[in-house]
This record gives sequence, C-alpha cells and structure tokens, in this order.
Amino acid sequence: MSHGALLAVAAGGVALLLLMIIKAKIQPFVALVVVSIGVALTAGVPAAELVATIEEGMGSTLGHIATIIALGAMIGRIIELSGGAASLAHSLMERFGEKRTPLALTAAGFLLGIPVFFEVGLIILMPIAYGVARASRKPLLVYALPMGAAMLTVHAFLPPHPGAVAAATTIGADQGWVLLFGIPVTAVVILLGYLLAKRMTRREYPMTADVYAKVFGGGDDSEAGSEHGSENEPAPKAAVEGAENPPSFGMVVSLIVTPIVLILLGTIGTNFLSEGSTLRAVLTVLGAPMVALLVAAALAAYFLGARRGWSSTRISEVMGSALPGVAMVILVAGAGGVFGKVLVKTGIGDAVADVLDRTGLPLLALAFAMTMLLRAVQGSTTVALVTTAGLITPLLQRTDLSPQQLALVCLAMGAGGLSVSHINDAGYWMFTRLVGLEVGDGLRTWTVLTTAMGVAGFLLTSLLWLVV
Repeated sequence: MSHGALLAVAAGGVALLLLMIIKAKIQPFVALVVVSIGVALTAGVPAAELVATIEEGMGSTLGHIATIIALGAMIGRIIELSGGAASLAHSLMERFGEKRTPLALTAAGFLLGIPVFFEVGLIILMPIAYGVARASRKPLLVYALPMGAAMLTVHAFLPPHPGAVAAATTIGADQGWVLLFGIPVTAVVILLGYLLAKRMTRREYPMTADVYAKVFGGGDDSEAGSEHGSENEPAPKAAVEGAENPPSFGMVVSLIVTPIVLILLGTIGTNFLSEGSTLRAVLTVLGAPMVALLVAAALAAYFLGARRGWSSTRISEVMGSALPGVAMVILVAGAGGVFGKVLVKTGIGDAVADVLDRTGLPLLALAFAMTMLLRAVQGSTTVALVTTAGLITPLLQRTDLSPQQLALVCLAMGAGGLSVSHINDAGYWMFTRLVGLEVGDGLRTWTVLTTAMGVAGFLLTSLLWLVV
C-alpha cells in the first residue's frame, strides 16, 4: 500500500479506538486488540500471520513489564496493609510541623506514589487529609490538591507505574536513566505544583454537603472511599490494621527507595565499570528492574510482614490481593504492545514517522504533544503513553539517540500524560468526589494544576535535553 493509504488506515484505526473507548465505553484492552486486528487486516497482513503478530506483540511487551508492574503492586500492597502509608504521612507531618502540613502531605504523596497506584494512594491518604482539615478547620482542598497532584505526577513519570514502564520498554529507554532524570524532574514539578496549589487554594471553593459533613461534621474518615469500588476499599482498613504497631518512617522509606537505588546502581555499573568486571555483573543483575523489585518485595514481606507477626499464609494472601487490581492494567499495556507491533509489521509506523519527520518539530515536542492530545481525548494516562510510544518508535529508530536522550523522550511523554486530567478521566472524578468539588471547580483547580505541572515537566525535560 502507498504511504497515503497506510496513513489513512492509521488515522481510521486511532479514530475507531477513541470512539470505542469514549463513546461505546468499551474496555481499553478489548478496544486496542480489536483495532489492532482491524488495522492489520486492512493494511495487508496475511490472515495466516495475524495471530503470530498479535502474540509476538503481546509477548514481547508483557515479557518486560508484567513482572515489574505486579511486583510493584505487591510492594505497595504490603506497605498499605501494614499501616506503613499512614505511618509515613504522620511522620512527615510531625517533621514538617503544623504550618507546613500541606507540604508534608505533598511529600507523602510523592513517596507513597512511587510504589502505590494513584487511585489507591489517594484512597489511603485522603482520610488523613480529612482528619487534618477537621483539626485545623481549614479547607480540605488546601491539603488534598497538592497531595493528589503529587501522586498523579509520579504515576505519569516514573517506573514501576504501568504507563512509564510500557513507554520505556516500547521505545527502548533504560529505566535506570528514566529514574535518574525522572526523580529530580518529578520532585521539581511537584514542588512547583505545591506552590501553584497554595495560590489556587487562597480562594475557598464550596464543598458538596456529604463531603463537608464527613470532614467537618464528625463523619467516620474510614468511609471516605467506601463508594469507589471493591479494589480500593481496603485502604482505610489498612491504616487501622497497622495502627497498633505501625512500621517506622525509616523502614517504609528504605523499602520504597531500595528498588530505585538498585536500578540506578545497575545503570551506573553498566555505563562506568569495565566489561567483564565481577562488580559490574553483580550490579547488572541486581539492577535489572525485575530483580530490584523482587528484592524489595522480599524485604517488604519480611520486615513489614513476617517480622511483625504475619504468617506466611497472610503474607501470600496480601501479595496475591495486589494482583486483581493491576491485571487489567497489565493487559492494556500488552495490548498497546500489540498495536505497536502491528504498526511496524504493516509499514504504518514508517509512514507515520515520515509525516512526523516532515513537521520539523523536535522529538521531545512531538512526544509531549501527541501524548497530551491522546490523554485529553480519551482520558487514560496509560493508554495515551502506550499509544504514543507505538506511533513514535519508528521515528526514534531513524535517529541516533543516546540512552539519556531516549529517557528524556520517555519523560516528555510522561509530562503529556500528566496534563489535562478532566471529565473523561476516572482519576478526575475520584479526586473531585473525594474532596467534594463541583465539576466547574474541579476543572478550575485539578485540571488547571495538572496541565500546568505537565507543561512544567516538559520544559524541565527540554532543558535537560540541552545538556545531555
């Protein structure tokens, strides 16, 4: 087929994908697989090769990311159910002091957001924000807005979150470099978001009656997430379960940073130690994301579970309970890999790369703009990241980018995935309902803040691009 015809097939496929997700409300995994099959057949993939193409795309993607996402979820679940999340938040509030409690909760959102998915982290920390707002008699949004934005920022930018892992895997970025650049970028973006949220919350926004009564009328904090689905319900229980003997602040932070440190050491060893060195070999193994997270999961199971009296059965149940909540996320990422494989197999990827190349836009700007557009249109950060990664990979393969530059492309995509959280995003509805905001006020606060933080993340990434 000609490039024009291939581009028409690609445009039709993306349009169909958006229609299925937005209008028909079809699950993104199913939509991605259906569209991948349709695009493959329309673009001329022989029927006999269709199944093999799908299996290859799914297998090559999930071979990299399924274990990472599952182990990351297990670590987060153990921290959650041991009471470690509440301990982390309360310890930070004690260290920062009463006047800086919003900053303390923002820092808690940043740290807890690394191993815990955004929605679950929001449910875990929101009862704490309720209690602080009640005690101080200040608006809930003062505490909740920067805290929630911090968790969403980590969710969009950093492994082991599914979108970041899938994007890095698809474009061939080293996750160690993504973390090495991503952690400081994320920290600065979160600090800027905190300062912006501080200005935004000088104005008091009205709260819905039910949330106002829950926060200021003596309601039970543990009910804060009760109507948001069974996979999120255990979070308030987690704070109660570990309340009698919660793990220390140092223990929780150590477990969170362990896989990050191991991955970074692996990257450093690979780049700066001589080939054949025993230390390099050891660091390469320990620094593989899967191994690093496996080590952290084992340490979390021991220090937060076995050493605190949990039986092996209980530890197994807790770790297993993390998997249902991430199963569909893993499948969506795998289906994104199928879509990417189809784009390569049919030649559509090269045709799209030609068009993108002719725009003259820098790679970072393309990665950011495409992800932000897809995020704004269909709502899911993960879907936006995996789709953009599949579309932009053929263009990246034509360039001679260093590992550092590939990591920055991944972060630019993360900045796009952070932006424009609005009414088609489940995270938007979860946040606004938990803090009692009307739709208009949610758009004026949450949507504006996440978009500003996404743009800031892109600008910071662009500055780094100039020096790598």
